[in-house]
Amino acid sequence: MKPIAIFRHAKTEGPGYFATFLDQHSIPWQLIAIDQGEAVPERADAYSGLCLMGGPMSVNDPLPWITQMCALIREADREDIPVIGHCLGGQLMSKAFGGVISASPTKEIGWGTARVENNDGSRRWLGDDRDEFGVVTVFQWHGETFSLPSGAQRILTNEYCANQMFTLGPHLAMQCHVEMSPEMINAWCACWAAEVHDLDPLPMSVQTPERMRSEAEARLPPMRRLADRLYSVWLRNVQRI
Repeated sequence: MKPIAIFRHAKTEGPGYFATFLDQHSIPWQLIAIDQGEAVPERADAYSGLCLMGGPMSVNDPLPWITQMCALIREADREDIPVIGHCLGGQLMSKAFGGVISASPTKEIGWGTARVENNDGSRRWLGDDRDEFGVVTVFQWHGETFSLPSGAQRILTNEYCANQMFTLGPHLAMQCHVEMSPEMINAWCACWAAEVHDLDPLPMSVQTPERMRSEAEARLPPMRRLADRLYSVWLRNVQRI
């Protein structure tokens, strides 16, 4: 089958658990390192799916590859090639489909929860992968957020940032991160001071590196179960030819 294209926009924001999941299911994938100057492919049909990872830049920055990536996402949609986006990747998807990216009401950094919406989209993508309160574990690291494009359905939300995840046809866009590994958490924590330099006092939505690391052992397993569910449903739309 054609590989899944995984777009990396920053060295420390690689595919993480998404690549592990693909390897476990013997799905080929190809890393396209935008952060190393690799070009955005001209055609989406060289791939069976597109996966967009995170990054520290804004989708509103005047970077030439952002316009190219949005065009590739729209082409993938026309060709029925599924797209999945994590954080910046989800924002790129929103922009490509006509949404708007703006400052989030508050930064979210660290472990948190999101509430599952009661709609057809959440039942399709999440099933019963929720606790008795309809809440799932996620990891956060963002200061901006996306609006819902026309036709999209929100399936996760929380009190700090309403639009945590949306689905649109075969596509899944996430503001939160479900791909985290302990190594990624440690690498991101090294950038924590720069991320919070303008926050005094820290809002409730921002955790310290010590807390993020200390909670990882308990928080990672339920988030992995969530990721397995989301990635499995997304993979059903991938043509294995």
